[in-house]
Amino acid sequence: MNTFITDEKTTPEGTSIPPRTGLTPDALPEVQTPIPAENSTRGVSTHYTRSARHWYALRATYGQESKANDYLVSKGVETYYPTIKAFVMVNNKRKKVTQSYLLNIFFARGTEEELKTYVYDNANLPYLRFYCRRTGLGDDVKYEPLIVPDKQLENLRTVLADQSGELVVVPDDEHKFDKGATVRVIGGIFKGIEGKVARYCGHQRVAIVVDGILTIATTYIPSAYLERID
Repeated sequence: MNTFITDEKTTPEGTSIPPRTGLTPDALPEVQTPIPAENSTRGVSTHYTRSARHWYALRATYGQESKANDYLVSKGVETYYPTIKAFVMVNNKRKKVTQSYLLNIFFARGTEEELKTYVYDNANLPYLRFYCRRTGLGDDVKYEPLIVPDKQLENLRTVLADQSGELVVVPDDEHKFDKGATVRVIGGIFKGIEGKVARYCGHQRVAIVVDGILTIATTYIPSAYLERID
């Protein structure tokens, strides 16, 4: 089953139907191996940082991410809710709307305890949950809310600002790319992002990985715009 942007329809104005990541709304996403490096671009250990403010990945089931995001914003919570402009047919008329770029997914910044007051608010937000990282083995398995490092979120902001509809989004358990060296983009619209060189449909791209959730690959980037990171 193709879970990347195969159903996308680009409009004459250059906008498109948002990608569907193929994540199961009712499943608890997990990361199988914890990554302890606090400053890693791929993950942050939550064991020692629960009192600090971080970006957390949130899952709103049944397409309620816009509603959940609006509620958190109304309470003064800093969020990142990526959207894309799209055209839909309403009463046989073409209408421009704003839709979620990442189905069921958005991000919020705060301490773990602060965000728990909303994630576990079953009266107002029964459909909101953390994406979690699984740690331990056997009877010692624990689930900890997944932290998204600041640099990784910056990368996401830069990549998802591209409204061309040509990005490729796949869930974390799919493997669609041949990944190579870690690089930094030094030119073009994606300047400043860091990720893995990836090849998809014959085009060289840079893949941004959000552990346990998804991988997003840019549009084509020439080699002259890439700088290898040791």
